[in-house]
Amino acid sequence: MNASYTEIIADIRNRIFYPVYLLSGEEPYYIDLLSDAIEAGVLSETEKEFNQTILYGRDVDARTIIEYAKGYPMMASHKVVIVKEAQDIKTLDELGAYAEKPLNSTILVICYKYKKYDKRKSLPKIVEKKGVFFESAKIRDDKMPAWIAEQVSEAGYSIAPKATQMIADFLGNDPGKVINELNKIFISLPKGNLITERIIETNIGISKDYNIFELQNALGTRDIVKANQIVAYFASNPKDNALVKNIALLYTYFIKVLIYHTLPDKSNKEVASALGINPFFTRDYQNAARNYSFENTVRIISLLREYDLKSKGLGNGSANEEDLTKELIFKILH
Repeated sequence: MNASYTEIIADIRNRIFYPVYLLSGEEPYYIDLLSDAIEAGVLSETEKEFNQTILYGRDVDARTIIEYAKGYPMMASHKVVIVKEAQDIKTLDELGAYAEKPLNSTILVICYKYKKYDKRKSLPKIVEKKGVFFESAKIRDDKMPAWIAEQVSEAGYSIAPKATQMIADFLGNDPGKVINELNKIFISLPKGNLITERIIETNIGISKDYNIFELQNALGTRDIVKANQIVAYFASNPKDNALVKNIALLYTYFIKVLIYHTLPDKSNKEVASALGINPFFTRDYQNAARNYSFENTVRIISLLREYDLKSKGLGNGSANEEDLTKELIFKILH
């Protein structure tokens, strides 16, 4: 069967197991969580010694995996075989022969990460009938703020919209990194507290005043002084403020400004839905649209494409990142 992360986790907690799991997809975070849950939740520590095997794709082939999977448990309900980095196995689809008639006493977990398993091949088709097929998709950039807020809520906290956006802009759509940084906050903050921009600055090291989110706001309101202050801060902290990353975020921002211009209904609800943003931020796009006409926004998007190429060394002469950033921001504002 095809199953979601939530469904699989619920079954594991209820000790409902399947003989074969094929965990596939571009986002490794959920694959690792599910693999870890099975590794920790099926057998006791004593039972694991003789009944749990961890294999790595670079070291095995399909035949070796089948040999392990066909073994019977010793004084335990199950034998667990977990294959990590299975994308390195060229003969992986040959596991279909085992998946057709798996041992019910074996739990075989295949972790195929960083790309989708080709569903036209035989193995995923068989696993869908005999076991569990899970596909872990990348979380889209525009969905990260909502995802972050959900993780914070599940941990027993709340988070300010600006603090959520700061994390999303700084860490991108990497759930593992986000969770690691949030855990730093959870350790020191009593449950039930609100996570603010100040707390983010103190615990994660993202400046609450000098970050890409604040630069977007400064550009949107045409606050030249503030924009130049942020650019100067970026120049003094280049490691955390790579130009190529900032250009990508500014590109996304101005694309949303462009979309705003085209909306027939500019109510907060419709704007938030069309732009994929928290309604808290709709006023920021209203302000930006007042300051940048449709034609000017198109010009800025063209500029961002030009400077994206320059940031990657194409046609930038001898200009460094600081020079390119100053040039770009000046041209956006003027």
